[in-house]
Amino acid sequence: MDTVLVAGGAGYIGSHTLVELISAGLKVIVIDNLCNGSKVALDQVRLITGQEVRFYHGEVQDRALLNRALMENSVSAVIHFAGLKAVGESSQRPIEYYQNNVTGSLVLLDAMHEAGVKRLVFSSSATVYGSDSPVPYVESLETGNTSNPYGTTKWVVEQVLKDAVYADPELSVALLRYFNPVGAHPSGLIGEDPHGIPNNLLPYIAQVAVGKRAELSVFGDDYPTADGTCERDYLHVVDLAKGHVRALEWLAQNRGAAAFNLGTGNATSVLQIIRAFEEASGVTIPYRIAPRRAGDLPAFWADASKAERMLGWKAELGLAEMMADTWRWQSRNPNGYRSVEQGQGHLAIA
Repeated sequence: MDTVLVAGGAGYIGSHTLVELISAGLKVIVIDNLCNGSKVALDQVRLITGQEVRFYHGEVQDRALLNRALMENSVSAVIHFAGLKAVGESSQRPIEYYQNNVTGSLVLLDAMHEAGVKRLVFSSSATVYGSDSPVPYVESLETGNTSNPYGTTKWVVEQVLKDAVYADPELSVALLRYFNPVGAHPSGLIGEDPHGIPNNLLPYIAQVAVGKRAELSVFGDDYPTADGTCERDYLHVVDLAKGHVRALEWLAQNRGAAAFNLGTGNATSVLQIIRAFEEASGVTIPYRIAPRRAGDLPAFWADASKAERMLGWKAELGLAEMMADTWRWQSRNPNGYRSVEQGQGHLAIA
């Protein structure tokens, strides 16, 4: 049985990926400093899968911890989620983002080299395409014209990994460029639990629905889109998690570095998301139109045909499932994993 080290595995996407890895028969271990994750999520993964997850609490920049985790567990592949992820915050704290996202990746890559681990799946982002790229985004487009430090860190790490592969022909890397992950596991046991005020649309809507926030601000209704609000490619987190399993399978048979878009290929507007969530939850979402935010693009979405062709991956879950699973998670756990810790969440799989 192959063992996969999941850096950042206690976070939103990481925890859902653990479920899919275990379901595929892989053994998983996790390193996470819990700045964007929760130890409770790992307990919930155990409830879903029936498998314990070995956990190392610490920084991906802690070389001694990385060495111990890699060597103690005979790791054969790494999935790298660890890093800071808020676009707006990255403009306020750029040094911290470069330190965590770039330096942390360098330390991890060096530790892998020393341990002889030759397969890596990197959690990248559609932000690497920048603000001037035509839609839909395809992997052959030029990257690097990024509009914020978060996107720049992802682009820089992609370049580092491509250079590392050039220097070591035995190394194989999948660069997974995510679009907009939403939703939760259908069990209602794990989901998105942002610390503080949510940075993303759907968790904010969900918190309005359970009464934690008074209303939603819709930033701009005069974009050149069908209803004037921004359009994005929303992807169910379970589909996204399965993409990592497919990427690992691809790495086992291929060498080199390759980038893959993970998205649905469809763009959905903010107002469409609100209406879909209201239909799934039965809750009316109060909102107001606010001024545009600097840096927001009118619309972008993925061309994910390369992932379908080379990884055998395609998004299967639609907007209805994304909304229903989000509502199941948030309504059962109004305070996220704190609800579980306080005995207020639902511990049994529905």
